[in-house]
Amino acid sequence: MARTNGGIIGKTNKTSFGKCTVTTQTSTGSLSLQPGTRIIDATIVSGGGAGGGNSGSCTAAGGGGAGGLRNISSINAQGAIPVTIGAGGTGASANTGCNGNNSSLVGCGTTYSATGGGGGARYGSCIPGNPGGSGGGEGGRDPVAAGTGNAGCYSPPEGNPGGTGGAPGNCGAGGGGGGAGSAGSNASGAPRVGGAGGNGAASFINCTTYAGGGGGAGQNGGGAGGPGGGGAGSSTTTATAGSANTGGGGGGTYTPAPPGNTSTGAAGGSGIVVVKELNKASGVWNLKSQLASQQQGTWPRFLASYTLDYLIIAGGGGTGGNNGWSGVYGGGGAGGYRESSGTATGCYSVSPLGTGVCGITVEEGSYAVTVGAGGLGGGPTPWPNGANGTDSSFEGITAAGGGGSSGSHFCGAPTGNGSAGGSGGGGGGGGNSGGAGNTPPTSPPQGNAGGYGGTYPGTFGGGGGGGAGGAGTNSTSPDGYGTGGAGATTSITGSSVTRASGGGGGGNNNGQAPAQSGGGGGSRPAPEGGPLVNGVANTGGGGSCGSGGSGIVVLRAPSAATLVASPCTNTVGSAPCGAKVATFTVSGTLTVS
Repeated sequence: MARTNGGIIGKTNKTSFGKCTVTTQTSTGSLSLQPGTRIIDATIVSGGGAGGGNSGSCTAAGGGGAGGLRNISSINAQGAIPVTIGAGGTGASANTGCNGNNSSLVGCGTTYSATGGGGGARYGSCIPGNPGGSGGGEGGRDPVAAGTGNAGCYSPPEGNPGGTGGAPGNCGAGGGGGGAGSAGSNASGAPRVGGAGGNGAASFINCTTYAGGGGGAGQNGGGAGGPGGGGAGSSTTTATAGSANTGGGGGGTYTPAPPGNTSTGAAGGSGIVVVKELNKASGVWNLKSQLASQQQGTWPRFLASYTLDYLIIAGGGGTGGNNGWSGVYGGGGAGGYRESSGTATGCYSVSPLGTGVCGITVEEGSYAVTVGAGGLGGGPTPWPNGANGTDSSFEGITAAGGGGSSGSHFCGAPTGNGSAGGSGGGGGGGGNSGGAGNTPPTSPPQGNAGGYGGTYPGTFGGGGGGGAGGAGTNSTSPDGYGTGGAGATTSITGSSVTRASGGGGGGNNNGQAPAQSGGGGGSRPAPEGGPLVNGVANTGGGGSCGSGGSGIVVLRAPSAATLVASPCTNTVGSAPCGAKVATFTVSGTLTVS
């Protein structure tokens, strides 16, 4: 016995040495686990149901139900495990939307699944939405019942029911699709507004919210999509699809007069599977297995771990060139703004963008920190867009660089629209549109869109760049410029500071929009006075006839931790309740002990 098991007599207990590795699977295939992994946790989200479509006149459909969401602990798995990602349901013309498809994984011969979301119902008397992981919303006529959720009969439930349609005889409002976190809302009768999609729920692995329900359609407004990728309902024949790899339900569509019109509901979002490979031991293991795991580098080190709160802001976008034309550039977009809720260390206030966001758990060791640079301005010729800022990141959390703005669009200038980014760049004068914010999408959103440039004659100035706290405004008379979007405020360092505002656009006659609090460029009142051309360093502010401001990363640890930040440009200080705060103004390394 001693020669075969390393000297321990008794039953062998299986251990798992997965190094707490987290993998996100967005397409069907095989997921290869580490050699020492034996146990995993998994979040499984199925495809969302499509919203309903209609035919006729004054007909409103229900929103699609979200795909089922299951957080499953301690799954036995090893080697390469098959993973299936369910597709979102497709919309049907003039009919109830199709259900989403199931997502699943197989561990040691056992299949673990979640159920696809139910399709939203078409308009009609007594037509409920389809059942599914979460149920589809009822179409807008006689309220009877929406589609039921938790079709897989799991405990805890994988989803919730949809909402009911409008009041009796009200043809103009459909119910919202159910979400993993709450039921879809019922349609509003008298105003004929579609019900909102149900809220999504968070993965217990990465704290990301998935599986929001789709909004119902309404004559006077569609219901909002549920947080977690749900698509919005509509008051037209086109609605918003559920977001890819969220399991969000698609929005329902509305068919206006005259009779004979048809519409197709929006598609549901595809599913996703998130896997965490565990370090877990049952209490006894033989020396032979220990030696083998040490040689493979998978034997766990029993180190202290701490959960850090964070603020991560990317570099702001630069300003487009104008080839000598006075005051026609848009403002640069602010760098993306990512923040945790502050619950890990406490004793400070966060912006609304930190609500419900988990901190980052790290063991003792060293970790790379990236601080993004501001994007350069486009210069005077020949009308180039300003450059986007670069990303900032820490341990898998990335804030996207702010979008560069566009410049003049007169006299055949080739400049396009403002660029998308963490917050979007403003459009230059001549009718350019602002760039989209929250690109790539995060939840909560990391930024907002830029404003539109004006059109000659009249207001031909530039739109403001988007900010973390609001969109940039469009070019407006009489000055012609659009102001930058507001920034966001947090006291993570111990002092309340606003950062990541958008840059101001240029006006009709060399004017410049006022600078917003938060580091975005613009004109400034006394005592500073004069133009602020570049975004302020380490705020992620957008430029205004210049370059964007660089980003910043702030990491806050509990009192028991010791932090060291390098190089020495970066600092470590103390904050209320004994917290330790590392502030990175340039890229470097955080050492935790």
